[in-house]
Amino acid sequence: MPRHPLIIVGSGPAGAATALALHRLDPGLARELVLLEKARHPRPKVCAGGLIPAGKRWLAEHGIALDVPHVTVHRADVRTPRARVTHDDRELCYVIRRHELDAALVAACRARGITVREQEPVQALERHAGGVRVTTARERYEAPLVVGADGAGSLVRRRLVHDARTDIARAVMADVPAAATRWDGRGQSRYDFDFRVLARGLRGYLWAFPCLIDGVAHVNIGAYALAPSGAALDDALGEYLAELGAGTPRRVAFPIHWYRAGAPVAGARAWLVGDAAGVDPLMGEGISLAMEYGDVAAAAIIAARRRGDYSASAYQGTLERSWLGVKLRRLHLATRLFYGPTSRLWFALAERSRRVRAVGLRWYNGVDGWDRRSGWSAAAAVLTNRVGD
Repeated sequence: MPRHPLIIVGSGPAGAATALALHRLDPGLARELVLLEKARHPRPKVCAGGLIPAGKRWLAEHGIALDVPHVTVHRADVRTPRARVTHDDRELCYVIRRHELDAALVAACRARGITVREQEPVQALERHAGGVRVTTARERYEAPLVVGADGAGSLVRRRLVHDARTDIARAVMADVPAAATRWDGRGQSRYDFDFRVLARGLRGYLWAFPCLIDGVAHVNIGAYALAPSGAALDDALGEYLAELGAGTPRRVAFPIHWYRAGAPVAGARAWLVGDAAGVDPLMGEGISLAMEYGDVAAAAIIAARRRGDYSASAYQGTLERSWLGVKLRRLHLATRLFYGPTSRLWFALAERSRRVRAVGLRWYNGVDGWDRRSGWSAAAAVLTNRVGD
């Protein structure tokens, strides 16, 4: 039975980022781990594909160019229940296709000598005194630690972390050729967010993103909400598609496992990253957060090996004390503010003040270190007009 110092289950952005971040810290250790993937890259992946600047920065820091096809967005058009606001800024987002990005990250792993085993779905996980046994369709492995990067329905979470939460949001989307719609955002390098669904009781939004599919301009149109009625979300998307003149394209739905402050992200010898641990509940963004999870997990793995401590508390504490933990808690708070009883107030502030919008977007996007500044720093920047500092 092959034994490795680490097994990562799932080779999406969170799994690949963990391996790549570990290679940055300890190349020898990274070349001994095994990364298990149930499919073969490039594999289909349902996702809107919004990569925020923090994600591009992570790629650059790890020596990976953003050379997959993408559309750069410089303008946002936002509809709230009472107003319409546009906001211009440099490089708000890069819209990619997940199957292309994920394949590129896996290729970067292989280029660094990291073992990736595709078409090996995990069938069983068993914790024992010395670690975890992982049974796939082809092999049985052992390791002192397993990292679960296996998405919203994570088998690692269900079997080894025993998290019975139901913090699952839902998204549904469609890809439509741009020429077959009335949407004019592509020519303006724009993406759209529509929060008018709050008025119908949905805690979420509608979106329209410009994207490229096989070199052809498309619009990715979708709807996201926390714990929604499936029918209500589908109806909202149907009306939005009609508004954009997009017809009745095929829709696909997918779950998003969101982070709640204090929720478990680890069990003994089993730690979670990315969607398996929980992503942004406000907007459902997970790609750049998956990469940040990779950095935190890699540092925690090095520390765990040094101390011989693979406990749940070792990783839980590291994550909660990290800047990523702070960001996730702030996003959880923002979700309550914007989707709860005080939403009218917070949307009004964003509608009326460009400075507030600029700070919020730069904080969210991780531009110029804004995501690591305090709330007091952000307030002072708004009051003194030092948003660009």
